[in-house]
Amino acid sequence: MTHHNPNALPEDQAPHSIWRGIHQTLGKDTVGGALLLGATVLALILANTGAVGFYNGLRDFTFGPEALHLNLSVGAWAADGLLAIFFFVVGLELKEEFVVGKLRDFQTAIVPIAAAAGGVAVPALIYVLVNLQSGGDALRGWAIPAATDIAFAVAVIAVVGRNLPPALRTFLLTLAVVDDLLAISIIAVFYTDEIAFVPLSLALTPLAAFAVAVQRGVRSWWLLIPLGVITWALIHASGIHATVAGVLLGFMVPVVATKRARVKAGVDASGRQLYDGLAAHFADRWSVVSTAVAVPLFAFFSAGVAVGGIGGLVDSLQDTIALGIIAGLVLGKAIGITATTFLVTRIPGLRIDPSIKWIDMVGMAFVAGIGFTVSLLVGELSFGAGSESDDHVKVGVLAGSLIAATIGGTMLALRDRHYRALR
Repeated sequence: MTHHNPNALPEDQAPHSIWRGIHQTLGKDTVGGALLLGATVLALILANTGAVGFYNGLRDFTFGPEALHLNLSVGAWAADGLLAIFFFVVGLELKEEFVVGKLRDFQTAIVPIAAAAGGVAVPALIYVLVNLQSGGDALRGWAIPAATDIAFAVAVIAVVGRNLPPALRTFLLTLAVVDDLLAISIIAVFYTDEIAFVPLSLALTPLAAFAVAVQRGVRSWWLLIPLGVITWALIHASGIHATVAGVLLGFMVPVVATKRARVKAGVDASGRQLYDGLAAHFADRWSVVSTAVAVPLFAFFSAGVAVGGIGGLVDSLQDTIALGIIAGLVLGKAIGITATTFLVTRIPGLRIDPSIKWIDMVGMAFVAGIGFTVSLLVGELSFGAGSESDDHVKVGVLAGSLIAATIGGTMLALRDRHYRALR
């Protein structure tokens, strides 16, 4: 989700126009999805060709100070470190939505919030039902199909749905933001084995210093980044997944532009100076890093599963873990989001935007079944990176996301053609 002030100065009046052009390109929904897809395809090629040794060696190479519990593999650095940037942007966007956005008004927000909850609960329930008789640790992966990949999902709508009602994209964005909040909560509560309270307590000091600095309008990278890294390292050492640090740091940043904490954002038609709050400013800057670097690199190091040819793919797809994930992403998301929305809108005073038809909602619900980024992360937390079960997770997430994207994308493309004909 990009944060551009519509009243900002046009590109030809601004300095560093080349950088601005790159920034705006990377901010497009389709570009983020394309980078993510490219990284995934490259990982699958390397993992299933003669380059598998190079790929595994690079992913499993470890570096970092052991004394700080940071002697991690490159893959772990991507999952724990780079995804913290992604979740920092998520934290900024969540706070914006709660303070000044769509989640501020309860009556407007309750329908997509309920839809997100249904889209988390039903896939998890379906996964549990599929794996109930499996035994072992299979049930640890109950939360894998619960997440929606906002980058891929919004990219699909951007590609096939140019004429769809704008309210449908807004509904999906709101749903995905709440979905992210639920996923973060699940990771923090259910995928933390034990907590070391000393480093967790120590993390409060740099976190508080970061909060004070940004509340005072400080934007100096040489101060804020070290405070953020120290907070991240201490939370990582505490046993809580380090991506939670990104969300906490995002929540510390002020949303409303004040005299102390604000950024110039161009001028209006009358020449009056306009300002953005620091949350919008940081989200605009860091979303590019998240889109272009953090998420694609995580996908590259997480999606590379050695399928083992057609036979290996068939074996993986017969495993109940993979089947539960596919059923959860494809059926669970569609049923959970659509049914919950239908039930909630039976309550007087609650409804979806009149421009959205139910067939549009069903197509969007299938698109929300694209799990990917957070699903792969939860899979690693459930079964351990590199395990056989984690390989089955990757096959399930990739297959389920592809099926959901194909069904939802086809439905929305047909609806897009319908809306285009009406114009």
